[in-house]
Amino acid sequence: MHGRRFCAVALILACAAALTVPLARGADVMVFAAASLKEALDEQVGRFESAGRDRVRVAYASSSSLAKQIENGAPADVFISADADWMDYLAERKLIDPKSRVNLLSNGLALIVPAGSAVRVDLGRGFPLRRLLGTERLAIADPDYVPAGKYARAALESLGVWASVSDRTARTENVRAALALVARGEAPFGIVYRTDALAEKRVRAVAAFPASSHPPVVYPAALIAAGKVLIGAEFLAFLRSPASRLAWERHGFGTAP
Repeated sequence: MHGRRFCAVALILACAAALTVPLARGADVMVFAAASLKEALDEQVGRFESAGRDRVRVAYASSSSLAKQIENGAPADVFISADADWMDYLAERKLIDPKSRVNLLSNGLALIVPAGSAVRVDLGRGFPLRRLLGTERLAIADPDYVPAGKYARAALESLGVWASVSDRTARTENVRAALALVARGEAPFGIVYRTDALAEKRVRAVAAFPASSHPPVVYPAALIAAGKVLIGAEFLAFLRSPASRLAWERHGFGTAP
């Protein structure tokens, strides 16, 4: 009698244990990522999930907005920023795991126009951007907060052009909003990442900014200290794998220095 009861209890416990495994593996990975990563990271998420791993949810926005949300307690497991400054911001507040921080990707800057525009630009020091704009505006992410805008301002300052166009800018909340203004023909020029120009068929890159004209465009990634560290670490390791590297490169991203 006692033996049968023991077996029944053991069977119940075994079934319960079997049920808890997929529940534990089914926990979502919450990623906060720079808006410019959307197409490439969506592909990576699909590959990760198709391998039977945890479900990944991604919130895309400007790095500045995401960092502020994390500071205010938004639940996240992984943060991928488009510059070091906003990762440093969280590190100074001890909101990331410093040992997990890595430089994941690199990128470049491009001057874009609507796809149907026939304009050509010789992008050199003192190039006549103000004259080319006429009464229109240059679409850029907000250079006071958003990484893409900060890089854009640095590049134009380096080329001696910023002072002439700073009052003729359409400043957006993130780089994809600046991209959209040009794609819709609402701005004749914009400055976005090289990968943004590749992702949007309604725009054309007319020139690439010299790498020497702005700080290196680097995407640091790290685990959030209060997040789900184990599954976040698994996803971050996946993003750094050789197979993932090939996928990043298909979207125009480079290896981080």
